[in-house]
Amino acid sequence: MDLGLGGRVALVTGASRGIGRAIADALEAEGARVARASRSSPYAFDSADVATVAPLLDAVERDLGPIDVLVANTGGPPRADDPLEIDAGEWEAAHRALVVSPMAIMRRVVPGMRDRGFGRVVAVSSSAAREPLPGLQLSNANRPGLLAAMKLLARENARHGVTFNAVLPGRIATDRIVEAHGGIEAAAAAAREAVPAGRLGSPEEVAAAAVFLCSQAAGYVTGQSLLVDGGLTRSW
Repeated sequence: MDLGLGGRVALVTGASRGIGRAIADALEAEGARVARASRSSPYAFDSADVATVAPLLDAVERDLGPIDVLVANTGGPPRADDPLEIDAGEWEAAHRALVVSPMAIMRRVVPGMRDRGFGRVVAVSSSAAREPLPGLQLSNANRPGLLAAMKLLARENARHGVTFNAVLPGRIATDRIVEAHGGIEAAAAAAREAVPAGRLGSPEEVAAAAVFLCSQAAGYVTGQSLLVDGGLTRSW
């Protein structure tokens, strides 16, 4: 299937590793011109620092042109076993990274998408946005806020050819889950017990879902959150 992404300019944040890197690779394989943004890439970006948004977008537009596809991805905020131990600074940092920063990018790029009659915005969220998870209170509380904002934008921009969707990964074989379990073997063993699919997901499986939502073929899909979790989430 031709996904209609050849020559499209795509920006992927948090693209240096894990899910973000897999999505950037998959977009490039479809012929998109991909700007990979992260704290360590030439397109420098720190999702916790909103001041880095404008220089990032200036550089991408100068080098590649107007952005057609935005994949808003960022690493998860710190874990906390006791939600009441999270201090105000940690709450504010998580809110900046998970809500304020991606919205600042959208505020800049969506008007151009609308004018050109094509745009795709995909947020890489978490299954925690659908079903709160122990130890992930900062994600539990902040990720649904971005999805609610995107739901309204989806309704307001659908007639202009601009869609807003999200992928909600579950237990994926990334550095974060490996660190949380103390090793890949322990993470895989826990997934065999807890996940109906009996295994960890791969970043490439999340990327496949995200790239479809970025495609021309997904033009009638907007305002949706797609779980990629092997059946782990119990809510519908």
